Amino acid sequence: MSSSATVGADLLAKSIDFNGSGVVHSFWELTVNGLTYGAIYALVAVGYTLVYGVLRLINFAHSEIFMLGMFGTYVGLELLGFTGRADAYHQGVVLTVCYLGVAMLIGMAVSGVAAVGLERVAYRPLRKRGAKPLAFLITAIGMSFVIQEFVHYALPKLTGNKLGGTNAQTNIRLVEPATQFTIGGARIDNVSIVIVVAAVLLAVGTEMFINRSKFGRSIRAVAQDPDTATLMGVSRERVIMLTFLIGGLLAGAAALLYTLLRPAGTIVFNGGFLLGIKAFSAAVLGGIGNLRGALLGGLLLGVIEQYGQMFFGNQWKDVVAYALLVLVLMFRPTGILGESLGRARA
Repeated sequence: MSSSATVGADLLAKSIDFNGSGVVHSFWELTVNGLTYGAIYALVAVGYTLVYGVLRLINFAHSEIFMLGMFGTYVGLELLGFTGRADAYHQGVVLTVCYLGVAMLIGMAVSGVAAVGLERVAYRPLRKRGAKPLAFLITAIGMSFVIQEFVHYALPKLTGNKLGGTNAQTNIRLVEPATQFTIGGARIDNVSIVIVVAAVLLAVGTEMFINRSKFGRSIRAVAQDPDTATLMGVSRERVIMLTFLIGGLLAGAAALLYTLLRPAGTIVFNGGFLLGIKAFSAAVLGGIGNLRGALLGGLLLGVIEQYGQMFFGNQWKDVVAYALLVLVLMFRPTGILGESLGRARA
C-alpha cells in the first residue's frame, strides 16, 4: 500500500468512533428512535413506490411535495390561532388530537394538490409527446429544484416574508414529549407512539385501498399492463392522477409527523431533500414498486441508521443511508421483497 493510501486509511480510522459497546448499551433506545424515524421514511417511500409502480418513474420532486406539506401544516396551525412555539398539550389530549388532525388534513391537502399539479404540469406533457424515460428523470430532478427555488425566492414575496426564504419557520409545537412507559430501559414517549401508530395505520390503509377497492384494482391493472388496461376501459390518466394524489396525501401526513419529531429548523425550502433521499433508499431497500416493501424498508433504514450513527459517529449518520442504498443495488437490486405493484394481490 502506498504512503498516501496509508495516510488516508489512518485519517478515516481516526474520524470513525467504532463504538460497538454504545450500540449494545443503547440498543433499545436506538431501536425505538429508529422505528420512529423509519415510520416517517416509510410514508414518504410509499409515494415513490406508487409512482414507480404505475409509471416506472422515480419522482425525485416528491421530496419537495413533502416540504410543501410541512409549510401546509404550519399554515394550518396558524389558522387555528397558534404562533411561535405555542404548546397546546396542556389543553388536554382530545383537543390536542383535534388540532393535530386538522393540521394534518391541511398539510395533506397542500401536498396532494401540489402532487397532482406537478403531474399535470411536468409529466403529462411528456407522456403526450412520447418522451423517453431519461426525459422524465431529468424533468423530475429539474422540478425538484424549481419548487425549492419557488419557496426560496418567490414565496416570501407572495406572502410578505411570512413564509419561505432562507430562514426556517419558527415551528409550532403542539405536543410536549412525555414518557409513557419504558422498554429495556428505553423511554417511549407520546410523540413516538403517535408517529409510529399513525404511519403504520396510513400505510396499511393505503395497501388495503390498493388491493381491495375498485380504484386500487385500476391502479394495479395499469401498473401490470397499461395498454390492456386501457382496452378494458380503465382511464390511464385518471389512474396516474390518483396515484400522485395518494402519494401527495401521505407525504403531507408524514410532514406533520416529522415536525412533531423534529420541532426545530425543519420547515425550510430545502428541508425535504435529505429526507426524500432516505425515503427513496427505503423504497429501494424494501423493493421499489412494493407497498409492503416501502413500509419494511423505511423501518429497517431508520433502525440501521440509528445503529450506524452510534457505531460510526454522529457525522456518519446520513452516510449510512447512502451506503445501504449502494449495497442493496449491488447485491439485490429488486429489494428485500422485490414484488412489483402490478403483481400485488389482495
